[in-house]
Amino acid sequence: MPRLEFYILTDALQVSKVAGYVNMSDINLPSRPRAVTEEDVRQGIELLFFAYRDFTAEPDAILARYGFGRAHHRVIHFVGRHPRMTVSELLAILRITKQSLSRVLGQLVRQEFILQQRGSHDRRQRLLELTPTGRDLERQLSEPQRARIANAYRQAGPQAVEGFRQVMLGIIVGEDDRRRFGYLLPEKR
Repeated sequence: MPRLEFYILTDALQVSKVAGYVNMSDINLPSRPRAVTEEDVRQGIELLFFAYRDFTAEPDAILARYGFGRAHHRVIHFVGRHPRMTVSELLAILRITKQSLSRVLGQLVRQEFILQQRGSHDRRQRLLELTPTGRDLERQLSEPQRARIANAYRQAGPQAVEGFRQVMLGIIVGEDDRRRFGYLLPEKR
């Protein structure tokens, strides 16, 4: 049986050869994490631009077939994730004007992607949910995005996934928005 050899990158300058096993004490990790540099920050911004472009490309093509745009996608996404949410709750999440939402929501209601009902306790409330056609469109839009995220998560591993989650939550400004994910920023001293 041939002997297996593995190469482990222990830092930017040194590669150690380990035959058949990995002894964690052989891995020379830096004693302190390095400081975040300006280049790290700028690269992070650029990565977000490229990732967003690729993340939205397939859904954009699907939306175009319906004459819809990204605003329609956001409404369909959040109504699909939170059935029977109120228009006020949707406005708070999207942070857009009633006029902007009215145009998009009106189109989705007229074309029977979203059902709008009055609240049973408060008749002024308008509760939103996807119709079967809306659920089908939501599935079409989210399927390539779920596959892309799941693949990236599998490749990166659980620690990287948690690190990514922490970074994304750290970027989100609104405390209420972070709370949706069970996250609060640490108290400043």
